[in-house]
Amino acid sequence: MTTTDAGGPTLTIDELAARAGVTVRTVRFYSSRGLLPPPVLGPRRVGRYGPDHLARLALIEEMQQQGMTLAAIERHLRQLPDDLSPHDLAVHRAVVASWAPESVESVSGPELARRAGRALTDEDVERLAAMNVLSREGDSFRVDTGLFRLGVRLLDVPLSQETILAARTALIEHARAAARELSELLRDAVAERDAEAVKSLSAHMHPLVVQALLTTFQRSLKEELREWVDAGRAEDADAAPSS
Repeated sequence: MTTTDAGGPTLTIDELAARAGVTVRTVRFYSSRGLLPPPVLGPRRVGRYGPDHLARLALIEEMQQQGMTLAAIERHLRQLPDDLSPHDLAVHRAVVASWAPESVESVSGPELARRAGRALTDEDVERLAAMNVLSREGDSFRVDTGLFRLGVRLLDVPLSQETILAARTALIEHARAAARELSELLRDAVAERDAEAVKSLSAHMHPLVVQALLTTFQRSLKEELREWVDAGRAEDADAAPSS
C-alpha cells in the first residue's frame, strides 16, 4: 500500500470521492469489483485512502472516456502489477490518454472545480492558463482535458511557475524533435504505400511509440537524478574534514 508523506493514507472515502470527482457510491462499487485496493483501517476501523486510490480512479476514468467497457477495464487492471506506485499509474494513464484525439471542452466554474477535485483560487487558474491548460471564456473555461489533471497536480509541486514553464518548453522542444525524426523514419519506411496504409501504420505505432518514449524518459530521468545525488554526496564527502 503506497503511503503519503505524512506516514499513511489520510483520506476518508468522502474526501477521496471529492478529490477524484466521483460519488462515494462509485468508489464502493469499484472496490466491490476489485478495481481499487482495500483501504487501510484506522482508528474505529474507519477506512483511509491514499494516492494510489486517487491514481487508480483517474486511470479508470480515462479508460472510460476512451470508450472501454467495465469488463474491459477489469481485464486491463488485472494485467497490471500489484505494486505499481501512483507515479507509475499516472504514466500508464498518460499512455491511455495519448490514444485519444485532442479534446477541448467548455466547462463552467463549478464543473472545473469538480473535475479538479478541489477549489481553485484565482492564482491557480492563472497558473493553469500560463501552462496552456485552460483559458477563460466569459463565465466559463475552455479546458484541454488531456492536460487538465496533470496541470492540477503541478499546482502542488514546490517549484516556481517560471521553472515549470521552462521545463514545459524544454519538453515540448525535445518532443517535437523526436517526433520529427520518427516521422522521417516512417515516411522512408512507407514511401511506396498509399495514404490509408500510412494512416493505419500511424494508428498502430502511436501508442507503442508514446509508451516507449515515456518509459525511456522515466528511466533516463531516474538515472540523471541518481547521478546528481551521487555527485552531491561525493562533494560533501570531499568537503568533510578528515578525522
